[in-house]
Amino acid sequence: MPWIQLKLNATSDNAEAIGDLLMEETGALSVTFLDAKDTPVFEPLPGETRLWGETDIMALYDAHTDMSDVLAMISTSPLLADDFAHKVEQLEDKDWTRAWMDNFKPIQCGQRLWICPTWCEVPDDKAVNVMLDPGLAFGTGSHPTTALCLEWLDSLDLSGKTVVDFGCGSGILAIAAIKLGAERVIGIDIDPQALLASKDNAERNGVADQLHLYLPKDQPADLKADVVVANILAGPLRELSSVIKGLIKPGGQLAMSGVLETQADDVANHYRDSLTIDPIVEREEWCRISGNLPA
Repeated sequence: MPWIQLKLNATSDNAEAIGDLLMEETGALSVTFLDAKDTPVFEPLPGETRLWGETDIMALYDAHTDMSDVLAMISTSPLLADDFAHKVEQLEDKDWTRAWMDNFKPIQCGQRLWICPTWCEVPDDKAVNVMLDPGLAFGTGSHPTTALCLEWLDSLDLSGKTVVDFGCGSGILAIAAIKLGAERVIGIDIDPQALLASKDNAERNGVADQLHLYLPKDQPADLKADVVVANILAGPLRELSSVIKGLIKPGGQLAMSGVLETQADDVANHYRDSLTIDPIVEREEWCRISGNLPA
């Protein structure tokens, strides 16, 4: 069946309340939050709706809905200005599952590594192929921060190495490390859903036996790794710098992302006391910070 879509522009302060209004008062069948500047939004913690900056709200209605009534109803809300920005458009009937799947294509990261949705044929069966579907946790390879970390892992000789994926999310970095030759990989995340997603993806890739997953409170006390990768956010990278540095063996290597260009120097400065920092790599306003702990 066809649908009607209402798009509203909001702010991070009022978007969630407007979304509730659309669902509870106007009969919206679904409400989706999108960053108006097309900046990808990281997965929220359980029970949390995390919104950044200027936010677009996309509400979906049955095609028979009288949108003049909907607009009249929400125009009286104090949440919206008198001249609130909006757009109403008809959406064609289509196979939405297929349309969603078609947006995800195999992605090459570095020289050897491909990230492939499970419904796609691998582009190169001789390459290192990680089969991964968008799911419960952040990390499909399409975001610059994930791609930057994958390319860094691809550039290393991981044979026989122990790797820690700090903030493992979907498990994409941990699984890639195993397939690139790591002997043992540990994934750590504060979100139990992330550990579940990592476990499921590891099983899908046939590497579950080599991936050990922990909540922070359960990780081994003496954990040390040859390689540590942390694709999280600038705030936790600063606040947990002593914890992250403590995971690296002497002579080991570290890469971090989830950091905007404007935050990179400050984050790097939290690690310069212990690590030799490489030149910062930037892509689409996001950065990768890497370095090594002297032996």
